Amino acid sequence: MSIAPSLVSIGELQHLLATDPLLSLIDVRTPAEFAQVHIPQARNVPLDRLHPDALIAAGTVSRGKPVYLVCQTDTRSKIAASRFSSAGHTHAIVVDGGTAAWHSAALPLIRGTSRVISLERQVRIAAGSLVVIGAALGWFVNHWFFGLSAFVGAGLVFAGITDICGLGLLLARLPWNQRAG
Repeated sequence: MSIAPSLVSIGELQHLLATDPLLSLIDVRTPAEFAQVHIPQARNVPLDRLHPDALIAAGTVSRGKPVYLVCQTDTRSKIAASRFSSAGHTHAIVVDGGTAAWHSAALPLIRGTSRVISLERQVRIAAGSLVVIGAALGWFVNHWFFGLSAFVGAGLVFAGITDICGLGLLLARLPWNQRAG
């Protein structure tokens, strides 16, 4: 059974950043998402490249001090927090609501020129396309292709229940999501 990570509100984080500009704030979104918009003091370490032991060994994160984790909402941050927990770092704290909540509160953000579609929208486009392709192939080629649509639907149900999206994790690794600008 996994333990729920500690959360910090964006208001609390804003206060903490104002009092400690060297606070360890790691944004686990893709480089392209980070380049598009991020919290000023955040450092980008994409979830697919996040290795807590390496960050601790490099001195980027101190085992005895909190590390704050942020993503778009807080889904990927929770995954990152569990990785830190598994590595023995007990002070991983998830920013509740993520960059989206920070933006909604009209707090300062650094905006870049990257125009990559958000990972969430990429997932919806890919899943919808696979469902339509599966249905069309099932209708016109062979009824077994309907299984593709069923597989994608089951994946979406799994993602909704567990808050872990395999398609999103896969899409995050694609080249356009790895470029910073």
